Amino acid sequence: MNLHDKLIDIQQKLKVPKDISNDFGGFKYRNIEEIETKLKPFLSEHKLSLRFSDRPIEVGGRVYIEATAILSDGTDTIENTAVAREATAPKAKMDDAQLTGSCSSYARKYAAGGMFLIDDTKDADSYSHQTIVSVPTVSKTLINPVSEAKLQLKDALEEAGHRTDVQMKVVIDKVLGKSSVDTVAEAYEVIEAIKDGII
Repeated sequence: MNLHDKLIDIQQKLKVPKDISNDFGGFKYRNIEEIETKLKPFLSEHKLSLRFSDRPIEVGGRVYIEATAILSDGTDTIENTAVAREATAPKAKMDDAQLTGSCSSYARKYAAGGMFLIDDTKDADSYSHQTIVSVPTVSKTLINPVSEAKLQLKDALEEAGHRTDVQMKVVIDKVLGKSSVDTVAEAYEVIEAIKDGII
């Protein structure tokens, strides 16, 4: 089985339900530690390694952490990248290192989620109906930054209970003064507003 086929096998079998409760926001979520814990048996079974590479990038005058998930069989690799930035108004009692670490964890979660097709279904039983999606041949997967940011925004909105298009547009309009997101910076502005409990 080549790396491409091993990834498809993991995508079909991996289950990472949202088991962590956010009492303030009233929703459940998953973090990168949960994803890594659920992935380890599959990685061991297929003799694969997964590592992450982080680097700061500047987008629209703001500094983001770009996290790349790198899956390897020792010969070939498949990569997926996601970005996240620190909140405009950071939470109290967190120093700079903690803020950057939190940002890195958030970006890594979405990088891994995109690679392994981790969906937003809350009921783990529903994973049995997961659709098989073909992934690119073994090579670096390039993700459009704006599209990736919009996917992360959609996930954040759904986690906060805004699941319909109308609800999502209302939230976006409250933050941006318009109902659409056109840039990475705009997407993360809305995400940070949700994380900070402004919405």
